[in-house]
Amino acid sequence: MKNTLGISLIKLLTFPLPIIFALFLNEVRSLRFKRAIQTISYLPHFLSWVVLGGILATWLSDIGIINHILMGLHLIDEPISYLAEPKYFWTIVITSDIWKELGWSAIIYLAAITGISPEMYEAATIDGAGRFQKMWYITVPAIKATISILFILAVSGVMSSNFDQILVLRNSLNDSASNVIDYYVYYTGISQGRYSYSAAVGLFKSVIAITLLLIANQVSKKLNDTSLF
Repeated sequence: MKNTLGISLIKLLTFPLPIIFALFLNEVRSLRFKRAIQTISYLPHFLSWVVLGGILATWLSDIGIINHILMGLHLIDEPISYLAEPKYFWTIVITSDIWKELGWSAIIYLAAITGISPEMYEAATIDGAGRFQKMWYITVPAIKATISILFILAVSGVMSSNFDQILVLRNSLNDSASNVIDYYVYYTGISQGRYSYSAAVGLFKSVIAITLLLIANQVSKKLNDTSLF
């Protein structure tokens, strides 16, 4: 439970990053440069965690590129096997998740931004507003409903820790930091054959997720009149 909530709540704190990325990407005037950034940021999403897990395991090994860079900068004196150290596991999970999903998560915000009338920006320009002022006073309020809906869905997923990612990156050495509820259900049900017990644990997680969804939906409805239902 500690690992599940810890990883999920930290991921929830990174929720604004795709919004910020979309806002700044929208301000890029060079169409070619903008497309290049979009392609580079979207690409990791289309790679499975099996592939990315292998890449990360290679990069983070004793002889991996991360250790070479850090030792070259004299930040560490000897190589560190990052995936063998529980204290690094949460950081690796959060960072790799951001790397994989940041560009893809920004798509829906970019789509919402394209629906804003250009006349609003033109009027703001005439009034002397700068880019950041237009971003804060026009773009953000215009996509507030989209942000609220996606945040409600993100809150409801707090009890999930991306099973594919955890399964690929975990090992017996980092078990104390990587044993989340999703993996516990898988291990208990498949490896130990305790199907009824693992089903009960999964149902418990689903009940909490529905409860969080209802709470987040009601809070959003009261604060900004936006909700799923």
